[in-house]
Amino acid sequence: MVNFVCIHLINGDLKIKIIFSIVGILALIAYLILKSPSMPSYNPDRTYLDMEIPILEAFITAQDNSVIELPEGHYLFSQSLILDGKQNIVLRGKGMEKTVLSFKGQKQGAEGIRISNCKNLTIENMSIEDAAGDNLKITDSENVIMRNIRSAWTGKVSEQNGAYALYPVLCKNLLIEGCEAIGASDAGIYVGQSQSVKVKNNKAYFNVAGIESENSSQVEIYNNEIYHNTGGLLIFNLPHLTVYGEDVRAYNNHIHDNNLKNFGVKGSIVSTVPRGSGVIIMATKKVSLYENKIENHKTINSSIVSYKIYVPPKNKKKKKKKKKKKKSLPHGVRYVENDYKSDTQYSAYPGEIFIYNNLFKNKHWFPALDNDFGKLWVFKNGMKIPDIAYDAIFPEDYYIQGQQINPEYKVCIKNNGAINFAALDAANDFNEFSNEVGNYECEVEFEKSI
Repeated sequence: MVNFVCIHLINGDLKIKIIFSIVGILALIAYLILKSPSMPSYNPDRTYLDMEIPILEAFITAQDNSVIELPEGHYLFSQSLILDGKQNIVLRGKGMEKTVLSFKGQKQGAEGIRISNCKNLTIENMSIEDAAGDNLKITDSENVIMRNIRSAWTGKVSEQNGAYALYPVLCKNLLIEGCEAIGASDAGIYVGQSQSVKVKNNKAYFNVAGIESENSSQVEIYNNEIYHNTGGLLIFNLPHLTVYGEDVRAYNNHIHDNNLKNFGVKGSIVSTVPRGSGVIIMATKKVSLYENKIENHKTINSSIVSYKIYVPPKNKKKKKKKKKKKKSLPHGVRYVENDYKSDTQYSAYPGEIFIYNNLFKNKHWFPALDNDFGKLWVFKNGMKIPDIAYDAIFPEDYYIQGQQINPEYKVCIKNNGAINFAALDAANDFNEFSNEVGNYECEVEFEKSI
């Protein structure tokens, strides 16, 4: 009898230990799933030399048809370097490892280098670091080449970093090649309201958005590696801007492991991007995404969405509290705009989107649960992370002549292998959530314009 009681107690203790072990293992798994990745750092060795005055003078006195040669060395600046209204200018360093322009502790100006109203401009072979705002901003310029430039913020990535590493806006005939963008709190390589653009052979990492094409047309994005950002490639149209984009082709890119915690400025459009987003195509037209390798994202490999999905729902109870003035965002950083419908020229819906011949993979077996999409996959998608998701929020004129889809809003998905596809029906509480891709197996014909 004594032996039986002892054995019973031992077995009871063993069961308790096993139960506690299982609970501990489940708790550890939950912690690892919910835990955001630690924030990375970029810490190059620097030994600064004093060349501020002669380099400033070279910018100030530059005439048309000038070549500004920057010597090898690491140089610290207290103010922006500015070029305006010049033609046929070459700004050249000795290499991104050799010529470093640092704006750490900048006292005057927001940008590191600010260039405007120029024609036939080449800037190449240097690093630009730690501007208070954007590292390199080029506006209202034509025939621009940005080549072999590393644009970065040093130290641990932070919301205090500048918004854009490479920031051309309102430009025409633009080439960005062989560059690196690191640590931007909005977008690493950004192209805004520009026309006839090529973005090729670049690397973007440790940014909120790796590469972003916003309200730009005739854009080619290819042969880039985009990784360790919050979101990899963003192709957006936003309201209340001077122009709207269409005709974007993204191909032969490697877009992977973009699972970084979002450190964007609160209230900005990119601050709403869930970590673990590979590609987001939003509210734009005539986009082809093909022959890319897109893999290892904890929320979604690629998505097609309307602007509406990022606009918070109206809450009448909280409306009275919202009398505070919006926090001022850095110049160029866009708010999420609830009043987008007041822009009568803007379409909030994507259309003529063709995703084909891509390779999708994912080593992650459980979605990130620190965003609503990850939770949706748990409850609606069998915990699977989609390779392609479409919010399926349709405009009023989505159907014409009965059930025929308006060609303006056509979305086609073809030859991407065995993918997990999700059509969300997001406007109707996901009631018609579906994994059926057959309705979207079609083709979009594009005219060649580049």
